[in-house]
Order: sequence, then structure tokens, then C-alpha cells
Amino acid sequence: MDSSEDILGAEYSARTLALQPDAEGEVVATLVSRKAPAANGRAVLYVHGFVDYFFQVHLADEWINAGYDFYALDLRKYGRSLRPHQTPNYIESLESYDEELDEAARIIKEEDGHDVLVVLGHSTGGLVTSLWAHRRRFDGIVDALVLNSPWFDLNKPFFQRTVGTAVVERLANYQPRRQVGVLGEHYGRSLHATTGGAWDFNLSWKPLEGFPVLAGWLRAIRRGHAQLAKGLDIRCPVLVCASTASAAVTAPMETINSYDIVLDVRHIADRSTRLGRLVTLARIDGGIHDLALSAEPARSRFFEEVFRWAGAYVPESATSNNP
Repeated sequence: MDSSEDILGAEYSARTLALQPDAEGEVVATLVSRKAPAANGRAVLYVHGFVDYFFQVHLADEWINAGYDFYALDLRKYGRSLRPHQTPNYIESLESYDEELDEAARIIKEEDGHDVLVVLGHSTGGLVTSLWAHRRRFDGIVDALVLNSPWFDLNKPFFQRTVGTAVVERLANYQPRRQVGVLGEHYGRSLHATTGGAWDFNLSWKPLEGFPVLAGWLRAIRRGHAQLAKGLDIRCPVLVCASTASAAVTAPMETINSYDIVLDVRHIADRSTRLGRLVTLARIDGGIHDLALSAEPARSRFFEEVFRWAGAYVPESATSNNP
């Protein structure tokens, strides 16, 4: 496992995690880390969404200031982990991510000696980490789970969520690399500094128009949605954060900048009740899809809710909330 200074600067290190190869060849994930000035045994692991990677240094700042060591995982075929021979972001089973999640958690707890691990998942990362926390619920790995606009259902009309899903399920059996959709550039353009947004990120890793939506990948996502819909049994405390309202991707810019234009927040609120035994839902007025990238005052509201909740539910030491 190679470790070196990260692209974000000397405060951050990046460690390459060698994973089992797949049909495309070599596979890696990347664990980015930054240590708090005074260690207290607690750490947070951030997991990004689709067409994304970790670049939000202000997010790390907030957790560092709260006394947590900060880690972020660029999943296989995303961001720092994307290799030239790979199909960007492509996977055919969400359970495949268990390999890098397990290894990241092992490093954080065993090698780096943390007693408490908070997992923070955004969008697709929120779905992935929820399912992983459910599968690892008896292992004492995840002590608290924070979800930032988790992707719990397809933001499409009923027909596409039902009949369309059945079509994708069958198509993926024969043509898993067949393109079945595209994200569009509205959300990306609203974020990036060169197109009127407030944030700078690598457009090769997070292109404004996104990456193609392929049948095999979408099948994996819809299977994850179906499992969640049946109900999970996450044993640690869970915080779910979402905007108060959604809007169409074609909405005016002032609307795009204060609504979730990627997901239907009603799906998030509804499915949150199926995560586990102790779930808190926080709605952020004026929040966008990535609440951490919202304009002020919504961004500060999001962090206030997260750390108020963490103060109540994140254990101080190895006495975990997991039975």
C-alpha cells in the first residue's frame, strides 16, 4: 500500500489500497487522511457519491475543528482511484465496495488506533455505506452513520421506477455496458467555479456532464434500493440530512442553488425510517444535493445539525452503540 502527499497539499496524505482485480484488470481505492492537532480516538470516514471524489477541504476542516481525525475514501474507479484502463465509476454489485470499506475501517481502527468511527456517506455513498453498515452490524465497526442526501430511490416517475427497472434488470444480463441514461450538466455547472459556481474540482474526475449511466451499474443501484426498501437493521445511531425541497434540473439558477435537483427529498425522508432502530432526520432549508456545498446560510445549518447530533449520539470511546 503506497502512501504519499495528497493532491490537496501537505496536510493530507493519500494511501493506495490494492484490491482484487476485476474483468478490466488492476483495481485500487484511495484512502485520504488528515490528522487533527490533538488526537481523541475518534475519526470520520467520508464516502462520496456518483461522478464524484473527495475535494471538499472545508468539510474536513469542520470535522478536524470538532476534534476528529478525517479520512476520505475515493472508491474504485472514482477520482484518485480511476485508472486509464477502467470504465469510470462502473460496478456490477454494490457489495464489491465492502473490500475497500473493510480495509479503510481496519486501517483507521487497527493501524491508526481509533476507538470510534463515524461514517459519512453522500448520495450514492449514502446508499453504499448504509448497506455496508447493515452487513457489518454485528462487527462493531461503524459507531455512527451520517448520511448527506443519500440516494434511496430513483428520482423518476412511477413507471420508470417499476417497469423501467425491470427492463434494466433484463438488459444488464446481456448488455451490462449498454448506456441507459445520462446525468446532464445542470448540477455540475451550478457547482464549478468556471460556470458560475463556487467550487473548484477536477473535471476529468467529476465532469460537468457526468459519466454515462450503464445498465449493469444501474441494476446494482436498483438492487440496493430494493434491499433498503425491505428494511435494514443498522444498529448504530443514524443521522439523515436532506434539503427541505427538490426542484427540476431545468429550474432557474436561483432555484438550483437552493433545492436538491438530483434526488426527490420525499424519497429520502420516507426510506429513512427503514434504516434501523435509531434514526434522526434533519431537513436543511435552502440546501442543495450536496449539503456541504450549499450556499450560506444552508451550509452552516447543515454542519450545525451534524455536530449537534454528533454531540448527543457519537460515543466518546470504544464503548460503542453496537451490541
